[in-house]
Amino acid sequence: MSKRASYIVTGGAGFVGSNLVAALLGRSPRPHVVVVDNFRTGTFANLVEACARRGVGAFDGEVVAASAREVEFERLLERTEAGAVFHLGAITDTTLSDDREMIRENVGGFRGMLLACAGRGVPLVYASSAATYGNAGAGRKPLRLAEAGRPSNVYGFSKWLMEKEHERLAEEREEAGQGTPWIVGLRYFNVFGPGEGSKGAMASMVYQLAVQMMSGKRPRLFADGTQSRDQVYVEDIVECTLSAAGLGSKPDPRPGVYNAGSGVATSFNEIVAALRGPLEASERGLPVEYFEMPARVRAFYQDYTCADLAETAAGLGWRPRWRPVEAMAEYARVLRGTGGSVGSR
Repeated sequence: MSKRASYIVTGGAGFVGSNLVAALLGRSPRPHVVVVDNFRTGTFANLVEACARRGVGAFDGEVVAASAREVEFERLLERTEAGAVFHLGAITDTTLSDDREMIRENVGGFRGMLLACAGRGVPLVYASSAATYGNAGAGRKPLRLAEAGRPSNVYGFSKWLMEKEHERLAEEREEAGQGTPWIVGLRYFNVFGPGEGSKGAMASMVYQLAVQMMSGKRPRLFADGTQSRDQVYVEDIVECTLSAAGLGSKPDPRPGVYNAGSGVATSFNEIVAALRGPLEASERGLPVEYFEMPARVRAFYQDYTCADLAETAAGLGWRPRWRPVEAMAEYARVLRGTGGSVGSR
């Protein structure tokens, strides 16, 4: 009888993490999943609801209530014999200006995790961010991997530091003749979809605009609504993350750092338009309310992001399946309770 597979997901009670956990539990044979989360923004309800949405039965994994930096990963890997680690745990509040707290929480302990996984030959997939690009997208062209490195906020800087730790470890092991470790960093772009409600103000613009319109309020946008972001459905992000661990169509993905997005820039005006039909919110009944962007926001705001996915397709064998506007309409139906499903496409 083959041994049951085991996986570790840090930040597993968060938005993307809980959707990833549910997807793992839906695999056959059913694996053992260990969730590591300090519940700063995550909640048990995300796990319960994600499993219900995907129809994988009740969550039956293990929960370690701690932040990733507090866990001795060498011991956890030894105990669980994990087949892969997915490191999504982090402070994701892009408005947080406390450099010390952000870097301590997001970068602290990461090298130990890298060493533990590399030493045991366990694939490690970690969440980086499109915030590492800062305003590199000002020219309104798809962002290529080499253009990162000038983040506009400390959140993006913390993710950049993680990538540099990854790069240093890979170089050290190659120089020592130990080969390239199976470590993949994914620069998540703007992720939206079921399960993000617990993020509050950090929930996607898709979610916030949908909630406004469902409440009978006019959708509010920074003038003039032409700011465009790479909006990517959480279902695609889950599949990309699994692919980075060899659980997709390509069993031997190439280690490195990759963009994880839709490859499409969608303006905020287009988001509103995509939501109107499913939410039955006409432009006449709920016209857009435009307002000026506050100076404190302008200091770090990204007017345009779009992921160049050429390297992602080549290295991970993954391409997004959802067109953003179609995913937004699907999500609106899920939020409204008039249809829509998750994990069925």
